[in-house]
This record gives sequence, structure tokens and C-alpha cells, in this order.
Amino acid sequence: MSLVVRDITKAWGGFRALDGVSFEMESSGLLGIIGPNGAGKSTLFSVVSGFIAADAGSVALDGTPLDRLGPAARARAGMIRTFQVPREFHHLTVRENLMAAAPGQSGEGLLGLFLRPGRVRAEEDAIRAEADATIDFLRLARVADTPAGRLSGGQKKLVELGRALMAKPRLILLDEPFAGVNPVLIEEIMARIRDLNGRGIGFLVIEHDLDALSRLVPRLVVMDRGRVLATGTPQAVLADAAVREAYLGGAPA
Repeated sequence: MSLVVRDITKAWGGFRALDGVSFEMESSGLLGIIGPNGAGKSTLFSVVSGFIAADAGSVALDGTPLDRLGPAARARAGMIRTFQVPREFHHLTVRENLMAAAPGQSGEGLLGLFLRPGRVRAEEDAIRAEADATIDFLRLARVADTPAGRLSGGQKKLVELGRALMAKPRLILLDEPFAGVNPVLIEEIMARIRDLNGRGIGFLVIEHDLDALSRLVPRLVVMDRGRVLATGTPQAVLADAAVREAYLGGAPA
């Protein structure tokens, strides 16, 4: 079972942000994407997650074509993405942020609220229990009742991951999970990702912190100017002369 990205192209005017990008990964695996600014990484994430449409190419998850599906439908199919800048509800607590992310709640509609109040209460109790279990797993219990807008950058990244988990994904796309995060919390986030991956959840990760990413993932895709420049183990791709020239300015990795 896998995520298959085939010949993705995306252009604005005469500028090709993506130019025939292809790669595959096991949907329960760990894969990193690196490249210099402007390489097309964020555009690729937006295409794969359905936030923008490709001009050409295809995306499939575990054999299911996703090209005609928007972000919400792709999320229901098992693919969730996070963003480089967390998009938490600032004034809601950490617990409330996670509860709000649970899909398919009966209480979201007037019919459920007025005709099935017992069912709505039971659902809310179950969602609260699931949110609390996720908060414990992410080690956020001491800030569970704190408004999310007051958290540190690293804690917000963990809340973003927790909100993704509430949708019960098979594959999570993480956009720079370590950006603006202190080293201690980077290690905490990495530990939680490893734990979740051990439970069968896959991760596709964009990250500029090469040291942390190289310790997290067994395989990297290197992008440059909208194309895949190299793929392989972190050690192999970071030793590649073309990668050093494009990504590291020719300096030894």
C-alpha cells in the first residue's frame, strides 16, 4: 500500500513550480522532502493534499485516485496535512482544539442538536475522552486547559499534530514541523512521530533542519527548481555532488 505521485506539473504563467515530479512511498512509511527555497516543496504539498489542482499528473493513496478530490475528501480518505505556521483556534483550549477537529460530529447540525441531544452528548463524551488520550500521548496534559494561542511554537506544533490525529489518518503530511521549535521539543516531536509510525501511520515531511530530518527518516527526496533531483538514504543524497551544489552551495554535507 502506498502514496504514488506521478508526473505532477503546476505552472503559473510561464513559471513551472512543479515540472514532472514523481515519487512513491509506503503509506505507513517515513519520507522526507528537502530542497532550497523555491524548489517547489510547498506547492507539491498543496497539490498532494488537494489545496491546489495540478495542471497534469496524478496522486493516488493505497490504489485510490485522489485527483478529483478536495482537501476534505482527501482527509476522509486518510490523508491529513499540517502547515508550517500552525492554524490553531487561538482562544480555544488545547482540549477544545482537538475536540473541534474530530470529524462527523452530530452536534454540528441543528437536526442533531434538537432531535438527538442524547446522542450528541454521548458523542461529545467519547470525543473528549479521545482528545484527552491524545493530549496524554503528546504530553500536553499540563496545558490541556490553556488557550492554544498562549503556547510556545513547539507546543503549537504538537497541538497541530494532535488535531490531525483526531481525524484518524493513515498518512500525515508535515510541513516543517521543527521550524521555530527549541531542540528539546524537536526531540519530543520526533519521538511522537516515531511512536505513531510504529502504529502504522505514515509521514511525508518537509523540513529544513537536515540533521533532525536525517535522524527521523530513512529516505529523502531532494527537489530543485520544481524537479526531483535525487532520492535515497540521507547519507547518500547529502553526499551527492549535485545535491550539495543545489542545496548546500557546493559545501560538504
